[in-house]
Amino acid sequence: MYQQITLIGNLGRDPEMRYTPTGVPVTSFTMAVNRSWVGQDGQRQDKTTWFRVTAWRKLAETASQYLTKGSKVLVVGEVEEPNTFTDRDGNVRASLEVTAQTIRFMSTRAEAGMPAGSGSSEAADSGGEMSDEDIPF
Repeated sequence: MYQQITLIGNLGRDPEMRYTPTGVPVTSFTMAVNRSWVGQDGQRQDKTTWFRVTAWRKLAETASQYLTKGSKVLVVGEVEEPNTFTDRDGNVRASLEVTAQTIRFMSTRAEAGMPAGSGSSEAADSGGEMSDEDIPF
């Protein structure tokens, strides 16, 4: 089953790029998506949901080159099956993972800490399907 998700949020750390054994670039980063609402008691409520995002090929190279911790981005991608784990306190948690198909940079160059004229403000689509040999696990 294919599930598409659109997220707007901020990077929690700098992206990490690596290569598969066949030389395909893959970049991973965490992304915080914030939501606010007013509760029944009239108080403002905030919730942050973290996603682990993976980008492949040219999209991976572009994300690694231009994104930094705190960058505001829009990610469109496929939701992966959640991985569940038990944290140090014994609580069962889920890791929400997305394979990016599109990444759009929403921070200005100054907000992202890049000098003016240092590249595009939008990344291209990932450009095709990945084969099972390209997946690094």
